[in-house]
Amino acid sequence: MQTNHRIIFHVDMNSFYASVEMAYNPSLKGKPLAIAGNPEERRGIIVTCSYEARRLGIKTTMPLWEAKKICPQLIVMRPNFERYRNVSAKMFSILRDYTDLVEPVSIDEGYMDVSNYKENHPLTLAKNIQSRLLHELDLPCSIGIAPNKFLAKMASDMKKPLGITVLRKRDIEHVLWPLPVQEMHGVGTKTAEKLHTIQVNTIGELASANEIQLKSLLGINGIRLKERANGQDDRPVDPDSIYDYKSIGNSTTLQHDTTDQTALLTILQNLSKTVSYRLKNKQVYTTSLMITIRYSNWNTWTRSEKLGNPIQDEKAIFAHAKRIFLKHWNGTPIRLLGITGNQLVEQGSAYKQLDLFTFEEDAKEEPLINTIEQLQEKYGKGSITKGVKNFYKEGQTNTSFNKDFLLNED
Repeated sequence: MQTNHRIIFHVDMNSFYASVEMAYNPSLKGKPLAIAGNPEERRGIIVTCSYEARRLGIKTTMPLWEAKKICPQLIVMRPNFERYRNVSAKMFSILRDYTDLVEPVSIDEGYMDVSNYKENHPLTLAKNIQSRLLHELDLPCSIGIAPNKFLAKMASDMKKPLGITVLRKRDIEHVLWPLPVQEMHGVGTKTAEKLHTIQVNTIGELASANEIQLKSLLGINGIRLKERANGQDDRPVDPDSIYDYKSIGNSTTLQHDTTDQTALLTILQNLSKTVSYRLKNKQVYTTSLMITIRYSNWNTWTRSEKLGNPIQDEKAIFAHAKRIFLKHWNGTPIRLLGITGNQLVEQGSAYKQLDLFTFEEDAKEEPLINTIEQLQEKYGKGSITKGVKNFYKEGQTNTSFNKDFLLNED
């Protein structure tokens, strides 16, 4: 690969949760291992599993009862989110040893732009990275090497575990185009079903499909998918993309439909705690709060209100959520509740309208705020913050894809 063009790596950790558990407890190596939510319950599902389990027919999202039927000796473990977050941080720290252009896309995968890395040939560099992750963290990974993000992602999926695959644009016609369209990154089951209705069954057929038909069927995404199928993707590797977010929320399905107001308010309080935690973790405030209610008949409605001041604190969130809920709940049994903060603003730019109720509290904090601002002015924005851990500096990823895993407090 020539270095006068972009050289993009997609680093994808193999069976990440299971691999982390095997690195932590080597006695699990070589055994069928599954990580499952609610392993004590019949309705639990497989989150991920080891390659030994996969060879026996165990698959991600498979119900636990079905997996145990296929493999009675299957070892089942609960997810350990704190452990996975810590290992993820170490993984991304290693990637950043080679370039600052590292874009996490989930807890266990990310892109690297190594176009300006001159010390090694890209293939040698990929082998070095793969070797470091294996020897320092005891974790296998697959790496795709390509001139853009889409092709790098497709390449990393081609050989697992411990694969390194180079995919050039000249390879697209004979490597990608014969594949079923549902194997293309960005094409889910429902999209594939829609494409089948216009006789698009392979990636090659998508690459030559009629644009008017695609746009009518899938909107602007149809045109984008056709570009990807032709190997076109000019998206940069953006280290700051992990900060892109429009809303932060949390919801929970009740074990039993209920009209018990005390129980419902307790659930809202717990949801407020989680949303507050996530807002603080991302160092943002919400200026609009939305409540979601799903009734026992599956009718779902949302109500949102613009807030007078940006809020982040658990008590403030609960106070607003409780008021909105009691104002709009019609007394019908509820099966799901949710709280979402919208119209987020960064912590540094959030303002507060001082009044008789907040002035005393803010006045007490003013000396501390002034000190923080002076330190930030001297050492740079983000060098110190009040009461918030700076997870991003440690390599934590916070995309919408994995927010429930990365920010889970269990």
